[in-house]
Amino acid sequence: MPMDLNRLVAQARERRASDIHLVRNLPPRIRIDGELQNFGVPLTAADCEYYARQMAGEAYATIEKMGELDLALTFPGSIRCRINLFRQQGSVSAAIRILSDKIPDLDALGLPPMVQTLPELPRGIVLVTGETGSGKSTTLAAMLNRINHSLNGHIITLEDPIEYIYEPDKCVINQREIGADTESYASGLRAILREDPDVILIGEMRDLDTIETALTAAETGHLVFATLHTNSAPDSIDRIVAVFPEMRQKQIRMQLSTTLMAVLSQQLLPRKGGGRVAACELMMVTPAIRNLIREGKTPQIASAMATSAAEGSVTMDNSLIALYRQHVISGEVAKAAAHDAEYIRKNVF
Repeated sequence: MPMDLNRLVAQARERRASDIHLVRNLPPRIRIDGELQNFGVPLTAADCEYYARQMAGEAYATIEKMGELDLALTFPGSIRCRINLFRQQGSVSAAIRILSDKIPDLDALGLPPMVQTLPELPRGIVLVTGETGSGKSTTLAAMLNRINHSLNGHIITLEDPIEYIYEPDKCVINQREIGADTESYASGLRAILREDPDVILIGEMRDLDTIETALTAAETGHLVFATLHTNSAPDSIDRIVAVFPEMRQKQIRMQLSTTLMAVLSQQLLPRKGGGRVAACELMMVTPAIRNLIREGKTPQIASAMATSAAEGSVTMDNSLIALYRQHVISGEVAKAAAHDAEYIRKNVF
């Protein structure tokens, strides 16, 4: 018999693991500070199916039919996990993300100072971007919880799956899970506009309908938080615009130029001495940047950010240089994570 699932998750968290991978013919592997390590004895296909059935319950049939299943579970000890179960080569594998047992304070995340002002915005769109595992969900949860504890309003989230569970304080909070509470992001977002929200969280802006409704929500006075899998602010703008047919892209650029308030892009990097640290790019949307968005001149946005530091913008490369000069990361890590490796080389090596 494989290790008890609850024990496996508890011991992985004790070792500060961020993820657990369960794959046939391999021992369970846990990710600590970005590196995978073996944790136990090799699993058989039957072991993997046993674990998957425990986690999926009645929804296991979805894996047999569709090939994958997203869900979130709370294990004993209040260990909240985001789980993806999927079929590969005739057996079931699992990727388990261990979430923090509480939502961190926004000011404890080491983000650029102007991020503290984003929950105070009355309306508009705030994007948090980065690759999978870069801390987007944690940052968004911290921003929403700041609103929850400071303003009287109605927060609605659309998540796939629900990760952090909020305890309502000053706000009314409704958390809706894709597939369980609503059919899709697009249908859930259309319904949201009839549910009297003040603040909307969209787990991911992934298609035309979702993006279009998010823009409409921001235009009609709502504060919208959302994620994208991009690595920089200019990339985020191009990704959104590219979803639309060419005949509509000018209109979308116009809408973005008036509704987008900020883009925060994150990377989690190895910290000297162990652990990981966030490197962050923050684009505060100034009048000059709004003009560049409207005119389709996104390649010029990076230089506009570099010259708008007084408004709180920070480029990724300058964030990396600051972390290096604070002796938090090595020069090699800074160079590997840079957008402009030559710029880093001149300022670091």
